[in-house]
Amino acid sequence: MKKYKSYFLLPIIIPCFLLFFLLCLFAACSQKNYAGLPAYQFKSPDKKPDYGNLDYWAAHPWKKDPSDSVPKPLKLYYQPDSTVDVFFIHPTTLTSNSDPRWNADIDDAALNARTDYTTILYQASVFNEKCRVFAPRYRQAHIRSFYVADSISAPYFDIAYEDIKAAFIYYLTNYNHGRPIIIASHSQGTKHAGRLLKEFFEGRPLQKKLVCAYIIGLPIPTTYFTILQPCKDSLSTGCFVGWRTFKSGYIEPNFIAKETFKSVVINPLSWTSDTGYFSSSYNKGGILKKFNKLIPKTVSTQIHENVLWTSKPNVFGKILFTKKNYHIGDINLFYMNIRENVAARINAYWKQ
Repeated sequence: MKKYKSYFLLPIIIPCFLLFFLLCLFAACSQKNYAGLPAYQFKSPDKKPDYGNLDYWAAHPWKKDPSDSVPKPLKLYYQPDSTVDVFFIHPTTLTSNSDPRWNADIDDAALNARTDYTTILYQASVFNEKCRVFAPRYRQAHIRSFYVADSISAPYFDIAYEDIKAAFIYYLTNYNHGRPIIIASHSQGTKHAGRLLKEFFEGRPLQKKLVCAYIIGLPIPTTYFTILQPCKDSLSTGCFVGWRTFKSGYIEPNFIAKETFKSVVINPLSWTSDTGYFSSSYNKGGILKKFNKLIPKTVSTQIHENVLWTSKPNVFGKILFTKKNYHIGDINLFYMNIRENVAARINAYWKQ
């Protein structure tokens, strides 16, 4: 059974207990029953999303949602500018081993709330100062889809992409009105973002509207795109960046060590493919477990072959932190660097 053929697969499939542990470190493990809120009590008559209804957007500029949140240390300097849009595709949150579904139900209140108060709050919010944030709900594939052969998983990923594509078309038709676009994603979202970029941007008129694609958390083979190129520096536009984060010195044996292709890796502390070491002094700050606490000098970085190596996160008790796969923190660890880079690239785009 082939488990690693698709162009975008998880760097390592994280067991659910590890996923939960890392989620507690890199995002909130909230005890609040958000799923009980009226905002999540909607039902789709045909089990498909209706993107004309704001319920089917996890983030949307016309409603209040977790992507609007600003960490407390940044509120004093928060000056929103909405001349650019970000279309954000969230990662897998359907991860329970006991869940028999291969695709999420679009109106699953508990899952939608979990998505909103983890990935939308801790990831999509990084773009909210300089962008209007659009993040569609979609019938995501279960995490087990990354375990099985492509012939088995393809239909489930196709269902998920069908929703992403429909949401993007709706966005273009009803909201874009010629505005510049950032495509952003993490993990499973990046698998779908790659397809979206090839279908709608690469070699097409819309490519001129692309500020940058932040497609993070899965490998991006250097041969995947034919026209779109990796960003060369922090001010390049019309390009893409991506990385996967592991503890320095760690080479995951079952997947990473067996990769036979070259993957694009951009260091979010330098915004280049420079393989040199960048100390934590380059890290402007991460947002980990507590959303309103900015962790300075979160990690140091260095590109090693197909991945980004980092130091242990700069948190209390880090000596006891033994995990080596920092997949959940791919965005959180570099929250401020990404936030500032978004502003810099938008500024460069307008100057062009």
